[in-house]
This record gives sequence, structure tokens and C-alpha cells, in this order.
Amino acid sequence: MLSILIPTYNYQITGLVNVLHRQAIDTGIEFEVLCKDDASSKYVEKNKSSVEKLEYVCYFTSDKNMGRTASRQFLCDKAKYDWLLFLDADVIPKTNNFIKNYTNYFRFNYDAVFGGFAYDTTKTIEKGILRWKYGKKFEEVDAKRRNLKPYGLIISANFMIRKDIFNEINPKLNRKGYGLDNYFSALLKQQKAKVLHINNEVYHYGLEDNAAYLRKSEEAIDTLLWMMGSENVTAHNNKLLKTYGSIKKIKLNCFTALLYLFFNKSIRINLLSDSPNIYLLQIYKLLFMSHRDLNQ
Repeated sequence: MLSILIPTYNYQITGLVNVLHRQAIDTGIEFEVLCKDDASSKYVEKNKSSVEKLEYVCYFTSDKNMGRTASRQFLCDKAKYDWLLFLDADVIPKTNNFIKNYTNYFRFNYDAVFGGFAYDTTKTIEKGILRWKYGKKFEEVDAKRRNLKPYGLIISANFMIRKDIFNEINPKLNRKGYGLDNYFSALLKQQKAKVLHINNEVYHYGLEDNAAYLRKSEEAIDTLLWMMGSENVTAHNNKLLKTYGSIKKIKLNCFTALLYLFFNKSIRINLLSDSPNIYLLQIYKLLFMSHRDLNQ
């Protein structure tokens, strides 16, 4: 019935696998848990020896780093069931009914079901306050709102998808880098996949420090600009890209690129501080996109 698939890189997943395994057993379904280590430098033996003690669990290793897209395809190819549940390594289900909540949708005519993200307010944020604030504000969104624009907020760190649909879409993600959820969303829309959002969140714990997250945000903008110029991407629901497209259409992008030159250093100081303004991050992304587009 369900293949639970977890790509991992330098992350300890024993707690996640134990939770998922216990819930799947309690649900009474046929299942498997497949993990793919992407040439990690740590946790490999500890993960493998721990999770493979569990029934229906396999842990695959690799000598070469493949990236998340290729690792997911590897796991899909190994999976024996028609429903695939993909989870990132740095998450933990929010409820004890996480697996059951997904299996309730086996009988419905959806191609993909997205559970959503949550951020644990009981934990002290030792690092990654920028990532935490962004996620809390823009990713922790109720399913009712997400379903108004089903392709608008696609978080592939927690979703279930039919195997045949995944095999049609994932091979097209032929680009490395960050921000590929935006590309994945566009491909789902082009495919006219039937997408449903539900409140079946995972807590996201793998928070990068502010500098690393800002760097990834900039790399994600490169992906968005590539999407804008790609003939292979004919549909998307990304707000930032739509906003920039409107600015560029009326030729104001030169002005916003100039604003980037004047203000990027002062904005970065705020974003890299212990108290970043999350709205400044959104402004920074737009200005950076303008600058990047004119200087490619």
C-alpha cells in the first residue's frame, strides 16, 4: 500500500524512522520504509545499524553524492507500492495519527497529498532564527488556505504521491540547486495533477544558520529566474516570480536593481542578526532577483 521514502545526508534519522515504523504498524497497512544515504560523512553506520533492526525497513548507502532529486528517484525505483510518502530527514510528525491521516486518502481520486509544515514553539532556537521566522510566517499555513491555490505553496519535505505521477514529473527536475519545490510545483500544474492539501504537518527541525539560509535563498532565486526563461516551464504559482514579472513588464526592474546596490549591505546586516526582520527578507529577494536578472 505505502512506501515511506526518506533521503538523508549527514542527518540522524533513527528517531524519525522509529516514529513512522510504529505508526505504520499501528495502522495495520502493508508498508515499507526505504532510506537513502547520499554519501554522508557522518551518522551512516549509526543510522543503518539502528533502522535495519526494524521489520520492513531498508537503508541504502552511496559512495557518490547524487542530490535529493536523484535520491528520490532511486527510492521510487526501489519502492514496491503505488503510493509514495516522501519525507525529508530533518522532520518529525506532529501527531500520532500522521500515517493514518495519509492513508485515509488512498480511496480518493487525488494524485498528490501535501501535509504541510509546522515549527515547534516549545524548542529554544539556538541557531537559524531567520529560517524559523520565515517558516513560521510563510510556510506554516492551514490547509484550507493552501487549497485555495493548490500549486501555490508546495513543500515536498512532507507529501504523498502516486508512483506513476512521480515518475512522470521527477525526471524533469533536471536542474541542481535550491528552490526546486517551485519547479516541482510548476510541473505538477503543467501535468494538471490533482493536488490536495491537508493538515497533517511535520515539525521542521533542520534549521540552517542565517548566513546559510540567505545563501540558499539567493540560489533559489537563480532557479526562479531559470524558470522564467525556460520554455519547459509554462505554468507556475510563485508570488515572488509573478511580482518580479510585473515589475519587469513595466521596466521598473532597473530601478529595483539599483535599489539593491544601495541597500543590500544594510539589509543583509539585519538579516544576519539575532533579530532579523522577515519582511526585509522578502524585499531583499525581490531586489536581489532584479540585480541578478540584469547581471546574468
